[in-house]
Amino acid sequence: MSKPVVAAQLYTCREFCKNPREIAESLRKIAAIGYTAVQNSGIGRDEPIAPAELKRICDDLGLTVCATHISFDAMRADLAKVIADHQAMGCAYAGIGGAPKDARENAATWSAFAKEASAVGAKLKEAGITFIYHNHSQEFAKMDDGRRVMDILFEDSDPAAFQFEPDLYWVAHGGGSPVAWLKKFVGRCDVIHLKDFAIKPDRTQFYTEVGEGNLDWPEIMKTVEKIGVKWMPVEQDVCPGNPFDSLAISYRNLSSWGYK
Repeated sequence: MSKPVVAAQLYTCREFCKNPREIAESLRKIAAIGYTAVQNSGIGRDEPIAPAELKRICDDLGLTVCATHISFDAMRADLAKVIADHQAMGCAYAGIGGAPKDARENAATWSAFAKEASAVGAKLKEAGITFIYHNHSQEFAKMDDGRRVMDILFEDSDPAAFQFEPDLYWVAHGGGSPVAWLKKFVGRCDVIHLKDFAIKPDRTQFYTEVGEGNLDWPEIMKTVEKIGVKWMPVEQDVCPGNPFDSLAISYRNLSSWGYK
């Protein structure tokens, strides 16, 4: 059984990736830490980078663009462009960071979104691309039909076209068990987000580097290997200082556990 590959989620260093020059420099720093893959998300705010140019830079640095986060509205508007962009990046996983606003009303709208996203995912699959859905903690809220949003997404989507990208911090934040949900997602979970969950004495929770918080990493990593996860982007929404330092701490800890 091959181990999953650790990646850097570029959203972590988004403030240093606002234009192509900054993106190239950030990718160099990420490669120097030891990462061999990145997730494309939150970059190019001031000036976008062409997908083919991103791939060229990554190829030169020995990096793979393992996944993306784009808006579902972009998929609705021009799926052909989404496919072309992912093919230009050599990226096999097209992800969204959450559902569009019109899905987040009640059980019926969440269910309708699960079906719509499945239809999109089926079209992506024809092009060799897998649709993945990234959660926050709102997906653990119970809806008017008594089901949690995550249950609606799981039960009402097409397993062949709709995969999950569980963010382990947000699963815990929502009151769920990261290990239990990883086991539930078996066969539908090639990509996961790693970030750790920490708490202050005043009960304020905060993001921290992988291995520096309170999640049960030995059991999580055992489960990750068992269910066949392929990619593990490290994402830290807020860092205490330089985000590249935080990415380095997470990578060092993961490497010490045998993951690179």
